[in-house]
Amino acid sequence: MSEAKKAVHFGAGNIGRGFVGLILHNAGYEVVFADVNAELIDAIAASGSYRVTEVGEGATEWTVDNYRALNSATNEADVINEIATANIVTTAVGPNILRFVAPLIAAAIAKRSTDLAPLAVMACENAINATDLLKAEVIKALPDAALADSAIFANTAVDRIVPGQDPDSGLNVTVESFFEWAIESTPFGDTIPVISEAHFVEDLAPYIERKLFTVNTGHAAAAYHGSLAGITSMAEAFARPAIADEVRAVLAETKALLVAKHGFDPAVQQAYIDKNMVRFANPNLSDTVERVGRQPLRKLSRNERFIGPAAQLAERGIATDALVRTVGAALRFDVADDPQSVELAQLLGTAMAEEFVQQVTGLDPSHPLYAAVLDVVRERQN
Repeated sequence: MSEAKKAVHFGAGNIGRGFVGLILHNAGYEVVFADVNAELIDAIAASGSYRVTEVGEGATEWTVDNYRALNSATNEADVINEIATANIVTTAVGPNILRFVAPLIAAAIAKRSTDLAPLAVMACENAINATDLLKAEVIKALPDAALADSAIFANTAVDRIVPGQDPDSGLNVTVESFFEWAIESTPFGDTIPVISEAHFVEDLAPYIERKLFTVNTGHAAAAYHGSLAGITSMAEAFARPAIADEVRAVLAETKALLVAKHGFDPAVQQAYIDKNMVRFANPNLSDTVERVGRQPLRKLSRNERFIGPAAQLAERGIATDALVRTVGAALRFDVADDPQSVELAQLLGTAMAEEFVQQVTGLDPSHPLYAAVLDVVRERQN
């Protein structure tokens, strides 16, 4: 009989259940979901299984079982004990929440038996080197930084479209059939975890940037241009030729960066773009421009999906017109129940354009992209 394997996953939402949790389940791990949403955790704890339904080419329906659930706000001690005896801990909580889960991981590492193999820690977030951010927070919370040797921290690149779900779907999740989970192999040496549907690569940076600056940049670009056009659904946005053209123009610019920086074959990157345009337009993945465009301040930050590639292109003297136009569209994103959208509007109404650019995008006046972004901010404020 094979040895039992356990993974603790922070974030029991749709991505946690429909992507990371599913892949860990398929790899033979018992999954312990940890989340602060009491209603969600109680529902998972009371259930015996849930379904993940794929849509698209090669679609499959999966039944996920062999899991438990803990409230990481009210049952911290239990979560710490689970991590202390786990093989893997993963997150899908959003980059800004990593600092809140780090103390629990640190406490578990401090409590972990030296007889156990090092804990594999992987942040599965839409951000560059998110595990490095998590590691820094974990080390800050450790009583002795040397205890970090009891864990292996590996960055990942994750890619699967998980749209907003039908309110009556319960714990069941609908996802696209395509997914990619790339994990850097170097930190593990010869002790790479067995996760059959993930793939381990020596240099993760090109995969992270290719995904972020193609999938996330393209998806968000359609949301912001769609919102500006008064469109509510993502499928309708991609069906609008003018918006699809804007997205293709944006991705042509990010393609130029990825080819120049990482040496991707132009034809291969173009095929990747074409594949993603088909994914985005999948009518079975119903989603809204409001959901995809939420948190505009984060998405306009220095290393994120618009300013990140545009800044690097500007530094290379390559055109950024489409990316800058999309920044302008993002500045007009106005959703009353999205706190960052509200904050964005407040900043635009109170801050000088120069102050706004530096605070939100992290660009200083000496940067070659600064003037173009300043122009679209001033246009928005007028």
